[in-house]
Amino acid sequence: MMRLHDTARREVVAFEPGPLVRMYTCGITPYDATHLGHAATFVFYDVLQRRLIDLGHEVRCVRNVTDVDDPLFAKARELGVHYLDLAAGEEARFNRDMVALDALPMYSMPRASSAIPDIRGFIGMVLERGFAYEAGGSIYFDVSKFPSFGTVSHYSREQMIEFARQRGGNVEDPHKRDPLDFVLWHPSAGDEPAWDATWGPGRPGWHIECSALALRELGETIDLHGGGSDLIFPHHECERAQSEAATGAPFVRHWMHVAMVCKDGQKMSKSLGNLVFVDQLRAQWDPRSIRLAIIEHHYRREWSWDEELMPRNSRRLAAWRDSLGGTNGAGLTDAVRAALDDDLDTPVAVALVDAAAVAGVDVAEASALLGADLRREIGPR
Repeated sequence: MMRLHDTARREVVAFEPGPLVRMYTCGITPYDATHLGHAATFVFYDVLQRRLIDLGHEVRCVRNVTDVDDPLFAKARELGVHYLDLAAGEEARFNRDMVALDALPMYSMPRASSAIPDIRGFIGMVLERGFAYEAGGSIYFDVSKFPSFGTVSHYSREQMIEFARQRGGNVEDPHKRDPLDFVLWHPSAGDEPAWDATWGPGRPGWHIECSALALRELGETIDLHGGGSDLIFPHHECERAQSEAATGAPFVRHWMHVAMVCKDGQKMSKSLGNLVFVDQLRAQWDPRSIRLAIIEHHYRREWSWDEELMPRNSRRLAAWRDSLGGTNGAGLTDAVRAALDDDLDTPVAVALVDAAAVAGVDVAEASALLGADLRREIGPR
C-alpha cells in the first residue's frame, strides 16, 4: 500500500486510488527558463507517476501552462514582445528540459488562454451559487461564504493575509469586502489581453484557470493535486474554495506539495534571480545526473544547491552504469518499490541503489523505476 503525506490532513496517509488516477500539477508561467526548483517539482511527480504505473494504474496527469498572468505580461513589456510569443518560446524550452530529464508525457498540457470560455462558465457557476460578488468592475470570491477556507494550509488569518500580500493577492484592494477575498475576473490594463464577459471585458484572475482546467480535463474530483509548497496559499487554498463552491463536490482527495529548492540562503525564484537553469546544467552534465541530484533529496524537505551536487551525481550515475551485467537486481527493485511506497522516499531508494551497485548488482531495473535509463547512451545535451 502506498502512503503519502497529505497537506490538508497534515500526516502521512494511505493513497489508494482506483484503477484510473487523476492528477493535476500546477505548471509554469512561461516567461523565463526552467530552473532547478521547477525541475524538482516535476521530477518528483514523475517518479510518483512511474510507481503508480508500475502498480498497474492508468495515470492521467494534467499540467497547465499559465500564459495569462501578470509576471508574463510584465516580462513581455520589458522585452517589447507579444506575451504569447514570449510564452510559446519559453514553453518550448521548458518542454525540451522535461524531455531531456526523461519525464513521462503528460495526459494534457492545457494553456490558460485556451480556457477562457470554460473560465467564464465557471465564474457564472460560482456567482449563481452565491459565493461571489461584483465590485469595481471585478468579480471576487467571498471567503465569508465558505467556512472551511483555510483548511488546506491551516495557516492563521494573519499568515494568510501576509502570504496573499507577498504573492499577488492585493490585500489593500478597496473593492474587497475582506482582504482574503480573491479575484475571479478583473479589467485588463491597456496593453493586456481582454475578453468579453457578461460582467464586463477583462481577464481571469490567477487561481480560476486551474479550477476551470481541472474540471474540463479531469472532472469534479481529482485524486491528487499539488505543485510546489509555495502554492499551498493562496493558490491551492483558493482553488479548492472556488471549485467546491462551483460544483458542490469535493475537489481533491489528496494534496501533495514539493518543498522549495534554495540557493544563497533563499528559495530559488525568478524575482530574486538566484537561479540554476536546467538548460545550462544539461549543456555540461548528463541529464540523468540532474535527475539523480534532485531525487537524492526527499520531496518534503527543503534543500540547497551546492557546487558539489552535480559532480557527486555524475559519479553516482557512472557507478550505477558500471553495474550493468552484474547479478540479478530483482530484490533491489522490490526494495526500491517499498521505499517509494513509504511517502516517496527517494533518498532511501537512491541509497539502496548505491549500495547494490557497489555490491555488483545490476541496478538497471531499479534505476529505470526512478526515471534514469542506464542502458541509453546519453551525454550532455
